[in-house]
Amino acid sequence: MEVAALKKTHKLLKEWAYEWTPLDKGYTDKTLYINLTDNEIKEKPVPALMKEKFIGGKGYGLRLLWDATKPDTKWDDPENEINISSGPIGGITQYSGTGKSICVSISPQTDIPVDSNVGGFFGPFLKFSGFDAIEIQGKAENDVVIFIDGVNHRIEINEAPYFEAHDSHILGELLTEMYADDEKDKKNIGIISSGIAADYSLIGMLNFTFYDNKRKLVRLKQAGRGGIGTVFRNKKIKAIVCKIPGVKGHLNNVVNMDAIMERGRRFNKEMRELDDSQCQMRAIGTAHLTHIMNDYDLLPVHNFKFGSHEDAIKIHANEWKARFTQGIPDGCWIGCNMACAKGVDNYELRTGPYAGSKVIVDGPEYESTSSLGSIMGIFNPDFTIETNFYCDTYGICTISWGTLVGFIMECYENGILNEERTGGLKLNFGNADAAMDLLHQLARGEGFGLIAGQGIRKMKHIFAEKGWGDAGFMQDIGMENKGLEYSQYVSKESLAQQGGYAMTNKGPQHDEAWLIFMDMVNNQIPTFEKKAEALHYFPMFRTWFGLMGLCKLPWNDVEPENNALTDEPAKVPEHVDNYVTIYKAVTGKEFDKKELIRMSERVYNFQRIFNIRRGYGLRKHDAQPYRAAGPVTAEEYESRAERYDKQLKELVGYDPEGKTTQEKMVVMRAYREDRYEQLLDAVYERRGWTKNGVPKIEHLKDLGMDLPEVIAVVKDLQ
Repeated sequence: MEVAALKKTHKLLKEWAYEWTPLDKGYTDKTLYINLTDNEIKEKPVPALMKEKFIGGKGYGLRLLWDATKPDTKWDDPENEINISSGPIGGITQYSGTGKSICVSISPQTDIPVDSNVGGFFGPFLKFSGFDAIEIQGKAENDVVIFIDGVNHRIEINEAPYFEAHDSHILGELLTEMYADDEKDKKNIGIISSGIAADYSLIGMLNFTFYDNKRKLVRLKQAGRGGIGTVFRNKKIKAIVCKIPGVKGHLNNVVNMDAIMERGRRFNKEMRELDDSQCQMRAIGTAHLTHIMNDYDLLPVHNFKFGSHEDAIKIHANEWKARFTQGIPDGCWIGCNMACAKGVDNYELRTGPYAGSKVIVDGPEYESTSSLGSIMGIFNPDFTIETNFYCDTYGICTISWGTLVGFIMECYENGILNEERTGGLKLNFGNADAAMDLLHQLARGEGFGLIAGQGIRKMKHIFAEKGWGDAGFMQDIGMENKGLEYSQYVSKESLAQQGGYAMTNKGPQHDEAWLIFMDMVNNQIPTFEKKAEALHYFPMFRTWFGLMGLCKLPWNDVEPENNALTDEPAKVPEHVDNYVTIYKAVTGKEFDKKELIRMSERVYNFQRIFNIRRGYGLRKHDAQPYRAAGPVTAEEYESRAERYDKQLKELVGYDPEGKTTQEKMVVMRAYREDRYEQLLDAVYERRGWTKNGVPKIEHLKDLGMDLPEVIAVVKDLQ
């Protein structure tokens, strides 16, 4: 069917006109509210207190979700929301990495709020359309497309026909064509969608489009973590489309454009002169890390058993560089000179419903080179690229998918699973064909793929209830915390990174704290106090990016030439000063690097208390699977026996000579688990929390987050 004819099959359910408000100092001070149960559409003013305390982005999303839900609201209740917001800096085009937005919802995987950051056009376009955030509640009866018309200033809810495409790589192109006036207008459209597999799983993700003007293609960035795509599809949202008249350099209406431009020129010079000798973001993106992680024994192999493998040379960064199209400005937002959104062009698919088609594959990024490869014992770039494509278009988080398949494969090799239980799939490590079949099963809503799509936490319960395996062993090897699968770094030899994963509010995602090199490689934080300081500063600093609409990569993936000579090179102080300067230049407010941290602390502590309000957020919820800390199996211990024996002798004071592997493992486990408990104590104290992980009332008062509804949650837990 022709696109014009297809558009006519969309049935208008509700139309609402609004008065457009231009941005002032990065804000419109309005949010857009849509309830799909009764097709209510309205705007809400942003209360002064919300703007002061919650800033934007993740902060706005959390505040709106708190107000809209009850402590026992389930992820699939109509009152659960999907909230999407950029931030005051988001959308400027004079500094790199300003196109991010944050999606917030109650997670199907964790039952607590999840925040997931994403690039693409939608977040800035929503702001330019007149809204600091969108808040979606309720459920539609049938699939709907929400259209935010920032040109004519109206909102539509349209019922979409059942026969229209669902998978994101087709739907993005289709809706861009449908809503664009002409070819030139395609760059003015941003779309959110999920995919068919999100209907059948708890690990669904959202795709945000950006139009690649050089390639003349619609491309995708992902809000991957926590199953927000599953919530999206449960609400019967097929897509959200936002259209604007165009992007101009002054739409944020900032106070001091000259200051922003000066910092932008400085950063762009660093990218031109230093990127090739540092991380090669413009050539390889985050996939430049793959062989580096292998070299340092940090690359997840065989469900995090090991940190390196002799076949990792097959997925060396140079292998990805050879596949990525070079010489194209691969930014996912206008004006970003990191150009790290790499893509594999004209890739011919070998499997699944699109076999034989040539497509662009967005990525893989580092997380996918390991989650869709080494963690399964597969070192085949073609498998990784194809799986990356299908995860994206099906609407599945690549990190969760890879980590849960690694868990499945280890269960298979230990007899917990077998061909009868998997429906004939031989899911041993290295079996690429079976792994690919499992993904396609999920997208069809059938077979063992449906069980896999529940995630590791639920699979552990299913397998134990059926009597297939030992619950304790599965707890040890199941790489999840709070219900969210681990992202792709082996943390066994970095106590700080163990905390950086398991102490996160939403679950183990590296966007909060990546401390492996500081801790393990460079030994910059040797004491509990120094680790606790790092686990205070870096999560707060990175939280700030999620309040502002910023990508973290320009912060430290290229560094000033003299950065190593500064007092705190891990913080990249010149870039911190860039962000302080830009915030002041956008908003006109007085601001310094100390207030940056306090600003984040307010929202971070609020999110912790949100978790507590829902029955979580305590010390026991920060427990980690033992594999994150040490060797679970004799095979693991013996593969690094020299390392572990030396640690037992020098750190524990235990002579391993003549002892069995099992005896040594018992002592090693007791030592490592005790160290983690000591880390919890130190971090909680530094963060102003009780030993049970509850923010102290005096700390909340000091931060200015002693709101009555917040204090009511924690007053009896002090």
